[in-house]
Amino acid sequence: MQIVSWGNFMDVLIRGAGVAGLTLAHELSERGLSVTISEKRDGLSQSASWLAGGMLAPWCERENAEETVLIHGRKSLDWWSRVLPGMVRRNGTLVVAPPRDTAELSRFATRTNGFDWIASDKIAVLEPDLEGRFAKALFFQKEAHLDPRLALSALKGKLIEQGVRFEFGSDGAKQWGGLEIDCTGMSSRDPDLRGVRGEMMILETSELSLSRPVRMLHPRIPVYVVPRDENLFMVGATMIESHDGGPISARSAMELLNAAYSLHPAFAEAKIVESGTGVRPAYPDNLPRVTINGKNVSLNGMYRHGFLLSPHFAEVAADKIIEASGKVT
Repeated sequence: MQIVSWGNFMDVLIRGAGVAGLTLAHELSERGLSVTISEKRDGLSQSASWLAGGMLAPWCERENAEETVLIHGRKSLDWWSRVLPGMVRRNGTLVVAPPRDTAELSRFATRTNGFDWIASDKIAVLEPDLEGRFAKALFFQKEAHLDPRLALSALKGKLIEQGVRFEFGSDGAKQWGGLEIDCTGMSSRDPDLRGVRGEMMILETSELSLSRPVRMLHPRIPVYVVPRDENLFMVGATMIESHDGGPISARSAMELLNAAYSLHPAFAEAKIVESGTGVRPAYPDNLPRVTINGKNVSLNGMYRHGFLLSPHFAEVAADKIIEASGKVT
């Protein structure tokens, strides 16, 4: 470890108020450090985390992710339940496919575990409004979900109660006397990061009720529908290799709406409450990194797993920072 000065080590500035910055602030605060969060935006609502689906689905994510995501992601269910009691809904995940694409279910099953094959009668028990629409499905009983916006806001409130200070609308350019940690996502200057654009829509309808996220498999663009309070449903899943944070494309909007309609015709009359895009930071291996290089400390690269992996990597980062503090002067 290079011998450098962290100034007042107990006084920490975290740049970035997305899910990575907030979870790390919680872990450092619990370890007795004084934490300030600097965010260049005016609030929480402009980050990629604000547009997330909020699915705590490590078994489903194993379809295209390393086993690391499953191993570390499983811990996040208990972390969020402990830190924000009542926020996590442990109703599992239902994976379905249109009749013409049922082969996609078998393909999905070969790449994952932790599920049960269920027939139409069990689908109807789990989701009565989907009765008769699908002959079979995969049910991942151990998975869960939360509302990212409620979770971020509640976590912010808890951090304030713990004494964490927030500086919104701050570019973080001022000199800091203690340790600084970069959790700024795509605003970071890390040359190894690339942008992965995700697009989403929020629909409103009182003609349908779901108790859990439903993934609709499709050979080209798999889509998920996540229920939220007040008759709202988040529809998303696009992953585009791009740094473009502009408005949702017409093609993506049509794909998302067509998938929602395929799940249930009630979505045809739903109101489009919101559409949005977020550019998620990713390293070449699509896994987060904790780096401590002299005075440069960062937690970044959450890719599409922000809420799923932030708790684990925040704990890892906090432990590494405490350990490294004994090696700097």
